[in-house]
Order: sequence, then C-alpha cells, then structure tokens
Amino acid sequence: MPTSPIHRVAASAVVLVTVSACGAQVDTADDTTVTVARCGEEVEYRVPERAVAYEGGSADKLFALGLADHVHGYVMPPANPPVTESPWADDYAAVEFLGDDLLNRELVVDARADLVVAGWQSGFSDERGITPEILDGLGIQSFMHTESCYNYPGFPERMRPMEALYADLERLGRIFRVEDTATALIDSLRDRVTAATADVADEDRVPVFLYDSGTDQAFTAGNQVPPDEIIELAGGRNIFHDLDERWTQVGWEAVVDAQPEVIVILDYGDQSAQDKIDFLKTFPATSGLPAVVEDDFFVLDYNEGISGPRNVTGLERFADYLAERG
Repeated sequence: MPTSPIHRVAASAVVLVTVSACGAQVDTADDTTVTVARCGEEVEYRVPERAVAYEGGSADKLFALGLADHVHGYVMPPANPPVTESPWADDYAAVEFLGDDLLNRELVVDARADLVVAGWQSGFSDERGITPEILDGLGIQSFMHTESCYNYPGFPERMRPMEALYADLERLGRIFRVEDTATALIDSLRDRVTAATADVADEDRVPVFLYDSGTDQAFTAGNQVPPDEIIELAGGRNIFHDLDERWTQVGWEAVVDAQPEVIVILDYGDQSAQDKIDFLKTFPATSGLPAVVEDDFFVLDYNEGISGPRNVTGLERFADYLAERG
C-alpha cells in the first residue's frame, strides 16, 4: 500500500446484504418472459442461465443479488483491480474467467451466453461489433447499466448514478425473478447512503478534481458517472460537474482555473495511485494547486468509481474523509 501523501480512510464497518449460501432462489422452471427496460427500450427477458458479465460492476451487481449460479463467467480487462479484493471473491472463484480483453461477439458466442451485462461504450460498442441490437439478432439477451444510457442511440435514459444503480438492481431482480432479494439489497444501500450523508451540509462545498489518468490532458469524470454523485453526496463539488459526459478529457488550464482543494485519484491500471500523485506533484501545471500543496489526496478504488454496489462504499469512505479534514 502506498504511504503518505496518500490519505486512505478505513472503510466503514458495513454489512452487505447477503443471501443464502445456495444463492437467490430462482424459479428455473419458469419459461415465461418479463418486460424490463434496457435503457429506454422495453425488452422481453427469459430467466438467464449462462450470464456473462463485463468488468467488476456488472459481476458485482449479479453477485450481490445472489445470482452466481446463473453466471457462466466474466471478462475482466487487466487494468482492473484483482477480483480477489472483491467482497464477492468467492463468487468470482466459482464462475469462469473468460478473458482479459475487451468484450467481443466471438467470446460471447463461444461462451453460449444467454445474457450479457455491460455498459454502453464500456463493453458494448458499435466499433467492435457487439451491441444489444446485434446480440438480439443472435438470440442472446443483453442488459445495459442505466448509468451509461444517457446517450444510447434511439433509446436514451437519464438518471443520477445512484438512482441508476438502484434501477439496475431492481431490473435485474425482475429478470431473474428475485425481486424480494433486490428490494432488500436496494433498501440496505439506501440506508447506508442516508447514514453516510446525514451530517453533510449544503454550504461551503470543497472543490474536488477527480484524476483518472493522462499527461497531455487530464482524463476525468463528468456528471454522468458515479464519482460525480459520490463527490456531491459526500459534501464536495466536482469541478467538472457541468460537463454532460461520462469519462472525458479536459485541458490542464481548466483544472488550474478551478483550484481544487481535494484531488480524488481513481486507482487502477499500470500506473499506481502513488505514481499519479507523484506526477501531479512534479507537473508544473498542477504542482501549485491547493490540493497538491496540502497533500489532500483521496484514493478511490476503480470498482467504487464504476457503476456497482461498491459505489456506496466509496461514498462512505469519501464522506468520512471530508468530515475528518474539517
């Protein structure tokens, strides 16, 4: 673990909603369909038996609902943190690791998947020839993270990231016929958000910059991804909240003009969080920023920053961090 100047706060002692060791009780004899939204499109779903998940957020949602028995496997690009660090590490171990490349049609077909869970342009892609429409034509069901739907062609849907997380859990619960499990999980997550934000004041919000990566330009979070709402709910203000984007590039001049007092480092990839901090401390454009001068860095795990149940853990940790800095 990197040492100072990275300030890590201990994760709150939380109890995740769990299901029985056998997983959620899914009626596999039910061959009927249920109508569930896929972004803004109403789609008929059968109960899946061989789901394929792309990245941790997708798999976490399924595992948190107790659906490991209905997951064939997962695709996890190498930049992602190890699955052994997941609260659902046992579920990851029980299903098949299908590859560390980007999601593609051949992999899904070879896996005989009957449901693919991913995001729009973060898994599904026109350029790579794997879209819900293409999979529909192959008889393979698909489900997209609602958080990624705001610019989905033809069927956009816009929600704040936390509400989108709850919507996904509710919709997946209906698809797999585990509605009660989904309701209990959502209620638990909402209760944790309420507890984490109970003492957050609306005034005097600290300006926060999320640094994902980049040297020539900064890759950061717009208002369509979970870190924007994590920052807001915890009592901060994302300096790029006005950008109607998900993950996007910005010029360093815009970062400097905003004078962030806290920098959130998204921790993933070949470049460690400490390396990212070292860059910001030595890069002339950022070395004089208030957050850099004061060593005011917070490390957000990758799977706390993409849509999934661990968003709430990231919020709890960041809210504690801002409360402790005063």
